[in-house]
Amino acid sequence: MKKITLLALLVFPLISFAQEEDSEEPKEGWNKSGNISLLFNQAAFNAEWTGGGTSNYAANASLTYDFNYRKGKLTWDNRIVADYGITKTKDDKFSRKTNDRLELNSIVGRQINESKWFYSFFLNFRTQFAKGYAFGEDADGNEIRTETTHFMSPGYLQIGPGFLWKENDNLKVNLAPATARLIFVDDMFTTVPGYTDGDYFGVDAGESTRFEFGASISGYAKFDLMENISMENILNLYSNYLEDPQNVDLDYTMNLVLKVNDWISANATFQAIYDDNAVGAFQIREALGIGIGYKF
Repeated sequence: MKKITLLALLVFPLISFAQEEDSEEPKEGWNKSGNISLLFNQAAFNAEWTGGGTSNYAANASLTYDFNYRKGKLTWDNRIVADYGITKTKDDKFSRKTNDRLELNSIVGRQINESKWFYSFFLNFRTQFAKGYAFGEDADGNEIRTETTHFMSPGYLQIGPGFLWKENDNLKVNLAPATARLIFVDDMFTTVPGYTDGDYFGVDAGESTRFEFGASISGYAKFDLMENISMENILNLYSNYLEDPQNVDLDYTMNLVLKVNDWISANATFQAIYDDNAVGAFQIREALGIGIGYKF
């Protein structure tokens, strides 16, 4: 909880800073925008290189697409996020994923009087594209891998009513105190001999779903730090009333974009995840690279 509190202290001042920026009057109808980017890193050494090092490459492709609608007091905000990254080192037998995410967020709201508050109902779905593996060695020292995840294993679906505070499309917070969450897995992982209830993303032996009911908070803040440098903060918190409500699941992502021109940019990403049904510790991901992007 101390780590969560510290993260909140870091994030919410940024939201407050963003709130100070001037906001335009919201336009009615559909407002659509998206971005596609490709980051690539590579290092190569010949056989005579004496300084040490191993040839490797890494690539990451990402897509974000927002399609938001407003009509009078009604708003409907939608975002699709797709990320996939891979790295390969010369001496390794297998390539490895560095990122794999497919996510849909949708919030419909009706404005309360003339305020910035809305009655809301939200949906969040996320999973991954490709198989994930645990890597190791066999008795002969050869590299092996064991499948641990794949598409819809796990898959997460959250829905629930709540209240949305919205300054504009770039600054909003949704509070959902009655959120249902379903976790989907392939029962091939829960029917192995010796499986213990809850070992695989909290799902019981022989089952392929887990139901939870709790509270969800999601926040989004995007703003310009300076000319050609933008920062995007995405925070999701979830507490399961039915089991260990004090163990709050957390997913925080910071995307920093330094725009060089319309096609080239430098991107830095930091992501922190805590989910005690998956791993009883923080999962941290960092990525930095220069790539090609297209905004539409």
